[in-house]
Amino acid sequence: MKLSFYGAARSVTGSRHLLEVPGLRLLMDCGLFQGRREETVRQNRDLGFDPKSLGAVLLSHAHIDHSGALPVLPQQGFSGKVYATRATGDLAGIMLEDSARVQESDCRFVNKREQRGRRRCVRPFYDSSDVRKILKQFEGTRYGDQVKIGSRVTASFHDAGHILGSAAIRVKYTARGNTTTVLFSGDLGRSGMPILRDPEPPPPCDVLIVESTYGDRIHEDVAEETKKKAIALITHAKQHKSKIIVPAFAVGRTQELVMRIKELVKEGRIDPLPIYIDSPLAGKATDIFRRHPECYDEETLKTFSAEGDLFASRYIHYVSSSEDSKRLNAAKGPCIIISSSGMCEGGRVVHHLKHAIQEEANVIVFVGFQAEHTLGRKLVEGWDVVPIFGVPTPRRAQVVKLNGLSAHADRHDLLAYVRAINPLPSMVFVVHGEEKQALSLGAAIQNEHPNIEVRIPHRGSIHEV
Repeated sequence: MKLSFYGAARSVTGSRHLLEVPGLRLLMDCGLFQGRREETVRQNRDLGFDPKSLGAVLLSHAHIDHSGALPVLPQQGFSGKVYATRATGDLAGIMLEDSARVQESDCRFVNKREQRGRRRCVRPFYDSSDVRKILKQFEGTRYGDQVKIGSRVTASFHDAGHILGSAAIRVKYTARGNTTTVLFSGDLGRSGMPILRDPEPPPPCDVLIVESTYGDRIHEDVAEETKKKAIALITHAKQHKSKIIVPAFAVGRTQELVMRIKELVKEGRIDPLPIYIDSPLAGKATDIFRRHPECYDEETLKTFSAEGDLFASRYIHYVSSSEDSKRLNAAKGPCIIISSSGMCEGGRVVHHLKHAIQEEANVIVFVGFQAEHTLGRKLVEGWDVVPIFGVPTPRRAQVVKLNGLSAHADRHDLLAYVRAINPLPSMVFVVHGEEKQALSLGAAIQNEHPNIEVRIPHRGSIHEV
């Protein structure tokens, strides 16, 4: 058995891990790389392997850094199936369509400026026809079901509690009476978060591939501290008639924010103010959340049964048309605008930032991880001038980070996940974390379990297991 890593190795985006057994090559995730433009173009056009050689793809969840390069595969000859949970399949459909639209729109916008400078135009990585091709190759499964991938290979999906439909994937290979199992964690969620069930305990495995996004840090208390910060921000917006711009992933984070704000209003801790969910994708994703109550935790299921629509209220407005989105740029506060993408690398939020970033009273609130070299990372790091659509733009708005809302497991959670595998795996690969985070988590695993062989792969590295 052989493992090769073509993305999210000592980095956080573009998850692509190739598992090879005699007669079959399986790709676990096929994410879009996000970062500097030149590197983004290179890594998303050249995936690092031959898609024609793949027997199947196993998809952990629908976030674009895990699914976003899937439409590139049929361009390059992939004809196999993409296996995922049914909720992930539904979400991936709308997210990949949106990704194609955003790429086309952003390329048009950038190319207007590039043509004036007589520079070469950029083009999208794929279009809607490529998305339609790959979606026809999806096959949905339920948590816990054994799926036959090849004559000697099965796979099962186990609830990861990260976003709707997210899964850790266990691959079992049997030959000559011997069985080897590989468990890929995907992105792991956290216990006690709203809407979704807690992550399922890991099944036994011989080899573990584990994420490390927050491998060197512990999240702040989710409940009370985060609520206090949110209340302070909303109070500020009301006093200064300002805008709160929240770059958020349309899937998972947006729905959680809506639930948390509704909870604060219900508790009487804040008065409602207009909230604009400016993302057609978020509206569609919310509809898919409504269709999959089988993924809800017990408390959310009770609320869903008792109160009906979890994600609606008189002060929450879902914005669909681009004209309405543009009107928000001229609108006065106080208001909250939740818009994608979560790392500010495309989509409507970049336009909102362009119009709001130079006003001191406005606040930009980050509620998730920001990958290296993204616009979101530059803002979190406190840059005074940031590139927006390639134009250096002064930042006068405040920037606030709410770590407590992260949907990723932290260092304690990740170590507990490894510890819960019985018997312990003989080998662990640490992926999907910047080098500092991956090395820190790898060292902690090695220190706690000296008999485990821990590896921190580089992009393109190949390992016999």
